[in-house]
Amino acid sequence: MEPEEFDSDVLRQFVVAFKKGKLKPIVKSQPVPKNNKGPVKVVVGKTFNTIVMDPKNDVLIEFYAPWCGHCKKLEPVYNELGKKYKNEKNLIIAKMDATANDVTNDRYKVEGFPTIYFAPKDKKNNPIKFEGGGRDLEHLSKFIEEHATKLSRTKEEL
Repeated sequence: MEPEEFDSDVLRQFVVAFKKGKLKPIVKSQPVPKNNKGPVKVVVGKTFNTIVMDPKNDVLIEFYAPWCGHCKKLEPVYNELGKKYKNEKNLIIAKMDATANDVTNDRYKVEGFPTIYFAPKDKKNNPIKFEGGGRDLEHLSKFIEEHATKLSRTKEEL
């Protein structure tokens, strides 16, 4: 609730609208990027559902914080990963600043930075968290190859 003026009538209207399910949640979001053509797609609060939850694509998403040292170290590796898979029609490599955007799905829990999930196109509500492997091109590629629902190229031996 973000009223310009607050009194009992405004509160009553808000509660009635809430009970009827007519309220839209306020989602913290950076502006939607005008150009999102790079190998790593930028996701913001307002585009989380249309990009990450899109049932047509597998999505690897990194939740990061701009001030995080581990995230800064991962950035060039993650960009290489995006370039490696840029021609895959059914796979999106994405990132989201989790300090400036709301994650609109409770299945994507961000408790530290960076947090990486793979969202298979047929199991968006059961994302697979990247854990235990090195944050390098080899381990991230292996993770994608292991969980992707469809890759157009042949799987490489790592």
